[in-house]
Amino acid sequence: MKKMNLPNRRGFIQAACVAAGALSARGLFAEQLAMTASTTEGPFYPDKLPLDTDNDLLILNNSMTPAVGEITHLTGRLLTSSEEPVRNAFIEIWQVDHTGSYVHTQGRQATGNDRNFQGYGRFLTDAKGQYYFRTIKPVEYTLQGSFRTAHIHVAISKSGRRIFTTQLFVAGYPANARDSLIQRMDASSLKTLLTEFSRVPGSKLGELNANFDIVLGRTAADPEDNPPRGTGAPSSRR
Repeated sequence: MKKMNLPNRRGFIQAACVAAGALSARGLFAEQLAMTASTTEGPFYPDKLPLDTDNDLLILNNSMTPAVGEITHLTGRLLTSSEEPVRNAFIEIWQVDHTGSYVHTQGRQATGNDRNFQGYGRFLTDAKGQYYFRTIKPVEYTLQGSFRTAHIHVAISKSGRRIFTTQLFVAGYPANARDSLIQRMDASSLKTLLTEFSRVPGSKLGELNANFDIVLGRTAADPEDNPPRGTGAPSSRR
């Protein structure tokens, strides 16, 4: 593998926040937004969180060896159906590495996993409800005899309570038609989870952009009965 010139980690996190601030806002008088469909959490939420839980899943701590995969800048806003931003919400994501392995003792492939992939990250939404993660484009996999199309798990907690769980899918991904969860969803619900992954213009690393806005069907003060799974606050490194 060619040695990659990675940005300074502190500088990267600062740039991430600036990038998140550049997200386009919707019209002030827009109609009610379509609520994002919720899904189950799935069996592979980390049973032991990695030591590094910030929003950069490509680099563990201060290592210079990045995870393998298509670098993806995942951005979005957390909103209510009336388009109000939800600030200070605890957003978690988790997904498999390029081998199809989770950060879970029962969720790893027998052939091995990418030890440089964080596999899990978290971020606190800002005053505009914005969030940002740097990760890899998800891949399809088969674990414990079950096939899944490419997806990223997303969970949201507010005021110490889990309020929403879903999964985002890659729009146009051929294996979507084979996924058992997608097969059980109606077209309107699925539409809220399909996400475009587009090339970053001029990127020499083949980086991708993906924007996934999340519209809650309940207020932040109306939580589900599930407590947050991730412990502690998101990383404050900037």
